[in-house]
Amino acid sequence: MKQPAVSLLALSLSLVLHPALAAKPPQIDPTRLSRDVKVLSSDEFEGRGPATAGETKTVEYVVAQLKAAGVQPGGDLKDGKREWTQAVPLARSEITGTPQLSVKAGGKAQPLTQGEQIAVRAAQDGTTSVDIANAPLVFVGYGVKAPERDWDDFKGVDLKGKIAVVLINDPDFEGGEGDFGGKAMTYYGRWTYKYEEAARQGALGLLIVHETEPASYGWATVKNSNTNTMFDVVRDDPASVHPTLEGWIQRDFAQQLFKNAGQDFDALKAQAKTKAFKPVELKGATLSAKYDVKREIITSHNIVGRIEGTKRPDETVVYSAHWDHLGVGQPDAKGDRIYNGAVDNATGTAALIELGRAFAKAPKPDRSIVFLAVTAEEKGLLGSEYYASKPLYPLGKTVAVLNMDALDPHGPARNFTTSGSAKQELLDQLVATAKQQWKLDYVTDPKPEAGHFFRSDHFPFAKRGVPAVSFGSGNDLVDGGLEAGKKMEEAYVADRYHQPADQWEAGWTFTGMQRDLQLLYIVGRDLADSDRWPNWDASSEFRAARDASAAERK
Repeated sequence: MKQPAVSLLALSLSLVLHPALAAKPPQIDPTRLSRDVKVLSSDEFEGRGPATAGETKTVEYVVAQLKAAGVQPGGDLKDGKREWTQAVPLARSEITGTPQLSVKAGGKAQPLTQGEQIAVRAAQDGTTSVDIANAPLVFVGYGVKAPERDWDDFKGVDLKGKIAVVLINDPDFEGGEGDFGGKAMTYYGRWTYKYEEAARQGALGLLIVHETEPASYGWATVKNSNTNTMFDVVRDDPASVHPTLEGWIQRDFAQQLFKNAGQDFDALKAQAKTKAFKPVELKGATLSAKYDVKREIITSHNIVGRIEGTKRPDETVVYSAHWDHLGVGQPDAKGDRIYNGAVDNATGTAALIELGRAFAKAPKPDRSIVFLAVTAEEKGLLGSEYYASKPLYPLGKTVAVLNMDALDPHGPARNFTTSGSAKQELLDQLVATAKQQWKLDYVTDPKPEAGHFFRSDHFPFAKRGVPAVSFGSGNDLVDGGLEAGKKMEEAYVADRYHQPADQWEAGWTFTGMQRDLQLLYIVGRDLADSDRWPNWDASSEFRAARDASAAERK
């Protein structure tokens, strides 16, 4: 893993930041972090699913901790006063009973078991009863239509009444070079985009072929994330971005399905990496699906705390983390059905609380600080998307967003990272501060092909131009080095991520998070006491959106 050089901008910022960096980092208590994570990820909180008893307990706990620290409410206005939450209306959909699923290919019928060969999501297009009989299957490569890259996997195919089958990630993933920026995933590689594009193309449904490497997680994660209750923001026309059937299929199953339809999966996959690829109907291959969907509009909540600035209170620095996890779902091999979400993301929520404590103890900053714990991240960044689309504090005057998602509860590392490595002055400042304070190295996202930049709550802000990063703990551990760090990461993704086994452990020291939060505090504090407005690099796709709001900052 190559470590990037600190930019000239970062070096110049280090001079600007010197007075603030000379200040003593705040007291961050690892035992309190451990306590908060233990409580939030306990069975009592039922996996913190939105619109459940677990949400109620989570909101009550986080609000109680922020209130006790001296943070003020910063949510919705009611009778001229701020509440502790922002109401987030969501469409909730869940399959009732056991879905009846099957395929036919080569004259053979095969029943499918939900969660085994296939993981079908509850319909989010407004449909309450799915009854698909022998819908033809069409392979459409990576399911990408990118005019600016002169790329079209659909090439005029008629998908009405048909199920599209696509590959996960980008065409560049395996070769490492091409029209999509090489190994790093673009938004075209995300499953959310693929469903949206299928809807735009008029498909009845879309099935994504799961492969562990390009997806960056195993089948257990796919199954657990897609066979439980689904949420979406409330839309005027949900069918415009959701086909009726959305799901994933196992690679081995897909390979056999293609074979039974007279096709070679690997050969078609190779073709799909080129612009010349044309859609391929899997002749004689059809899918049938029958199930009912319970759909209702519910209200979940973002939790919002605030410390008002003394000089420029209308200018805001945001710290964010998602409070939700998967709730109660499919049992694992031990029969455990509670998805506790200790690392993902009780750690981020505990970090948010602890930063609230640190800021509340310190002299008030010049600019305001918002502590934003968002809902429904696991359902597609819905809480952060809702806030960014209906901000409580104007995005044009939001200085920066520092997001925390799945921090490492073990000991400290010699480095840190971020989700994605988009060039921006906020990242430069983070790098300079870490280097000057603790001689920490910054490493670019070690797995840009996993598309983490599009998978954390900073993204809805970034796409609207707000400088935003999602902080990641380092992997070069003081105790054990890179070998230990990588081993720990791999074990977490394989055995815990989006599984009931993501539980609090008494042996976690939280001393790495202690240092990480000191770093994040100093960066946010410096921004809050300055009059600087960090921006994206001139080449960034987010620069134009930020520049468009420049008049608000004069």
